[in-house]
Amino acid sequence: MRFTSEQHLDHDVVEREFLLDEIPGILWTPAAVSAPAPLILLGHPGGLRTMYPRLAARARHCAAEGFAAATVELPGCGDRPRIAAADHARADLRRALEAGEPVDDDIVDRLVLPLVDAAVPEWRAALDALLRLPGIGGPVGHAGGVTAVGVRLAAVEPRISAALLYAGSVVPRALLEEARQVTVPLLMLLQWDDEGNDRQRALDLFDALGSAEKTLHANLGGHTGVPQFEGDDANRFFARHLR
Repeated sequence: MRFTSEQHLDHDVVEREFLLDEIPGILWTPAAVSAPAPLILLGHPGGLRTMYPRLAARARHCAAEGFAAATVELPGCGDRPRIAAADHARADLRRALEAGEPVDDDIVDRLVLPLVDAAVPEWRAALDALLRLPGIGGPVGHAGGVTAVGVRLAAVEPRISAALLYAGSVVPRALLEEARQVTVPLLMLLQWDDEGNDRQRALDLFDALGSAEKTLHANLGGHTGVPQFEGDDANRFFARHLR
C-alpha cells in the first residue's frame, strides 16, 4: 500500500488516497483517536471519483462515531482498465430496464459473477494492508455497495464482524446458496419502489441469509431515496457489533 495524498476534512477527519498494487483506494480516519479504531469497508457500485461525494459523507458519518472507513475501486470501473464482457452485460441490462423488460438470469450472471470473483480477493488484500496500519485495530464491518460482493465477502472473510447490505443491485441466484453461509449480524436496507431492482428477489435474498441476527429496513421510495436517518441507524448497528 502506497499513500499518494493526504488532507484534513473539517479538521476532524484525515483523508488519505492510496494505491494497492495499482488499485486506487481512500482511507478516512478520525483525526484524534485514543485507541485503534474499528474499520468499516465502504462498498459502492463503481466509479470512485463519481461516487466520492457520497463516500466522503458516509466516511464523515463513520468518523463521528470513532470508526475508520476505507474503500477501493472495483475492477473495470473508474480509471481501471475496462472489462469488455462486463460492459456488454451492463449495456444489455440497461436496454432491458429501459424497455421495461424483465432482466433474465443470463444478464445478471454475466454482469455480476465475474465482478464478485475479481473484487472480493481485492477487498481482502486491502483489508490485510489496512489492518497493519497504526490507529486501525478492528473489528471490521462492511457497508453497502454491490450487494453480491457484500454477500460473498461476509461469507468468506472471518474478520468481518457485521455487515450492512443495500438491496439495490441484482444478485445472481447462484449466490443465494452462499448467502446461507453468512452468519454475521446483518442490517439490510430495501427501497420498496426501487425502479432497477426486483423487490421479490431482494426479499428472497434476505430470507436466504443464514445469520441468526438479521434486520430488514424497508422504506418507500426509489433507488436514490434512502432516508438520511438510516445513516444514524447504521452507526448504531455497527456500534453494537464493532465495540
